[in-house]
This record gives sequence, structure tokens and C-alpha cells, in this order.
Amino acid sequence: MSEKLMIGVDIGTTSTKAVVFTEKGEVVAQENVGYPLHTPSPSVAEQDPDEIYRAVTLSIAGAVRTAQARPEQILLLSFSSAMHSLIGVDADGIPVTRCITWADNRSAAWTKKLKHELNGDGIYARTGTPIHPMSPLSKLLWLRHDEPEWFNRSAKFISIKEYVFFRLFGEYVIDHSIASATGLFNLERLDWDEEALQTAGVTPERLSRLVPTTHVMHGLQPAAASELGLAVDTPFVVGASDGVLSNLGVGAIRPGVVAATIGTSGAIRTVVNRPVTDPKGRFFCYALADGLWVIGGPVNNGGMLFRWVRDEFAASEVETAKRLGIDPYEVLTRIAEQVRPGSEGLLFHPYLTGERAPLWNPDARGSFFGLTMNHRKEHMIRSVLEGVIFNLYTVMLAMEEQIGRPQKIHATGGFARSPLWRQMMADIFDQEVVVPESFESSCLGAAVLGLYALGRVDSLDVVEGMIGGTHRHEPIDENARIYKHLLPIFISVSRSLEQEYEAIARFQREMAGEL
Repeated sequence: MSEKLMIGVDIGTTSTKAVVFTEKGEVVAQENVGYPLHTPSPSVAEQDPDEIYRAVTLSIAGAVRTAQARPEQILLLSFSSAMHSLIGVDADGIPVTRCITWADNRSAAWTKKLKHELNGDGIYARTGTPIHPMSPLSKLLWLRHDEPEWFNRSAKFISIKEYVFFRLFGEYVIDHSIASATGLFNLERLDWDEEALQTAGVTPERLSRLVPTTHVMHGLQPAAASELGLAVDTPFVVGASDGVLSNLGVGAIRPGVVAATIGTSGAIRTVVNRPVTDPKGRFFCYALADGLWVIGGPVNNGGMLFRWVRDEFAASEVETAKRLGIDPYEVLTRIAEQVRPGSEGLLFHPYLTGERAPLWNPDARGSFFGLTMNHRKEHMIRSVLEGVIFNLYTVMLAMEEQIGRPQKIHATGGFARSPLWRQMMADIFDQEVVVPESFESSCLGAAVLGLYALGRVDSLDVVEGMIGGTHRHEPIDENARIYKHLLPIFISVSRSLEQEYEAIARFQREMAGEL
């Protein structure tokens, strides 16, 4: 093989993926290396930065090896990353803290104070990051006041992508996309927001250098180049966040086209040509590239709940899958297919890790509602899958106030491998759902952004010729009717339990010794 290749790398919450593409977007090879999320108590969700760095290097090296690519064949690497992570590092770049992920809720009390006493709404209007414990702004407030030793020992506060690039190049840089998810970045000025930094108690010197998402890094550390199977002068494009690159990777970059993603978490997003925030603070606004911005709403609880079902309720089904040599999720999906849409009136509110959009309530908790003696395990499995889609649809309803009803929905993420889940989305949204055959949308989006950064293509629209054929799902009228009947109940229950969410979350924190 002599053609030039590009590698899209996605540093996710549960794993890092590296996908080798041709310049036409064809997949040549891929590698996926996982790592744990440490959750010793309900509010804590951390990871080991060095474990993630190791996964990045293993995934890239593995993908290069599988592709049998020579160093001179690799045109570029371009990076996607999960948002909202925060790591304190000392003057030598050694982590002072673990990687505090988007799912960590320890800053919940300071988030409330930020919103009600520290002009949080004003900061959101300029930065586009909703006021929530996911935000590094909230995390910095918590560290500064509740963990001052960690805060004071940290020379810099960075994200996981910044940590990886520091290890590879010895330099701290942060792209506008990841920066716009910190709550510290002024969308109009493309610079750090003075009030946000003052509120957090940091100066620009304790943050990384801001660069566009198309910024190209050269001079890979020789030891890293050898480990990765790359040349030291291989261009590394800093790239953007996983959410905006997922939109790019499924071709959802035109007005009226919405991308719905369910991976570990989930999101609904669409592209606009100027920064837009919501007077009610319900959605985010993050940078993509060259005057393109992505608005949308993230949900905490996506595919991780299917894994929770597998691990906590399905030991016998997992054993059956092993004996048959098939994926346990396939067995669970077959079981869920035996239950009628609506799970015979069993609703699941999927707030096991609190919730971002649409509730923006870190105290929200999961629940089954409508449970009767007639319901069995299979009903519970299906209702969990339905609950994830119900919740995502309520985010779409909020976005429709700004963009109107979407023209088309492009679905992506791990859930898109499941025909059942895809049909559920079409039925609950009551709209056609289009699913590109390529499921690694963030990696493809990163690679296309890399081509654009290097001047190999003139427009990001080139992605539309790369996404290939699609699966299409039309809503089934009877199913849509059932879901429309259940949706108001789903929404009403979740909105009615705010005080109860707060009370049970406080009890859980007390039992975990967090209060």
C-alpha cells in the first residue's frame, strides 16, 4: 500500500479509538483500547490520566500496525476528545489530581452558588457552557474552596487532550472547541473570559495557549514517534471536541440537519453560523471551525445504562451469550424486542449519574415508574432503552424553540449498531432517522478537519461524499402514537421530583461520607 493515510483519534470517556482512513474516508484499520471510570461514591467520576495516555499510544500504534502503514504514508493525525475534563498538573507536568470527568458531581454545591450568587447566567451567555458540575469552571470553584491543597499545588489546569499533547510535544495547547466547553472561554472574542477566570480564581498563565481547531503541531517527541510507528515530523492536528466532530463525521453541518448521538453519554446537536445561547440556559454552544458553531444539549446517561443493565441484571444472559459465542448486547436486544413499545406502561427515568440537559440537575436520580406485578425483566430492559431516547427527545423539544422542527436527523454512536434502538428513535421522535454506515463519526470528523487544516480540501462539506450508504428508519405510526401518549407522563414525573431528587441525593452523599 502506497497511498497516503490519515488517522482520526477519539479520546472518549471509556476508551480511545484510532481509525486509519484513506483520503476518501475509507476505513483501513482501527484499534480501540479501554480504561476504567473510577466511581467510588455517587459524586465521584475520575480516571487515571496516564492510563488514558497509554490507551492513546496503544490505539494509534495498533492501528498503524494493523494497517501495515509505513511512517511516510501517514499524512496526518487529528484528534477528537470528550469535553469538560479537568486535571491539575504541577510545574513538571505531573498530575496533582486525577482526570476529573464530565460525570463528576462534587462541585454541585458550588454550581448552585455560581448560578444564584455569582452571575452564572451572565457567564453562560458569553461562554456557552451551561452552569452545571460538568463544567471545568464549577470544578475549579470546588477545588479552590474545598480542596485548596490540590488547587494551590497545580501550576496548570488542563483537559485530557491537553495532557496527551503535552506528553507528545512538551507544550500546552487547547483548541477553541475544548476551550468553549470549559465555561471560561468568551465565544465572541475567542479568548479567555475575564469574569469567568476571576470567578474561578485562575489567571491565563495557569491555562493552556489557545489555538484554532485547525492548529497543526510538529516535532513529535522521538521516543513517542518510535513507539507509535510514526515519523517525528508527522503533522498532528489538535482538532476539536467529540460532539462537534461527530456532527461533522455524519455530514450534519448544514442548517436544519440534526445529529443525535448515544455513546457512553448522549447529545443532540446542530450547526449554526454564529454563537447562539439560550435565554433559559438549556443548551450549549461550542466552536467547530471557521465561523461554524454547534448548539445542542448533552445527556449524562446513554449507552452506559445498557452496560449497567448487562452487568447488574443480566448475568444469566451474559453466560448464555458466551456459550453461543455472540455479543451479550445482542441477547439483551432480542429479549427487549419481545416486549411491545411502551413496555406496557413501564417508564424509566435514566438519571443514574444526575443529568445535564434537559434538567441540568446533578441531584436527579434514576427510577422505574409504573412498575406492576405484570412486568418482568424484559420489560425493564426495554424501558431502559426507551428511557434514554425519551430523555434525548425532550432535549430536542427545547432546541426546536430556536431552530424549528429539524429537516433530518442523523443518528450516530454505539447505539446506532442496534436496529431496535434506531427504530425506537424514529418512533419516539416521530421522524425519519438516517444512520450513516460509518459508526466512528468523531474519528472521521477529526480526519476531515485534519484534511482541511492541511489544505488538502477546500471545504468541510467534502465529508458528505465520505459517509457512504445509510440505514433509514421511518416511524411506525402505532408505535409513535403509544410514545406520544407516554411522553407527557415521562416529562411530568421528572419535573415533579426536584425536591425529592435533592433529598435522596443528600442522603446518598451522607451515607457515602461526602457530607
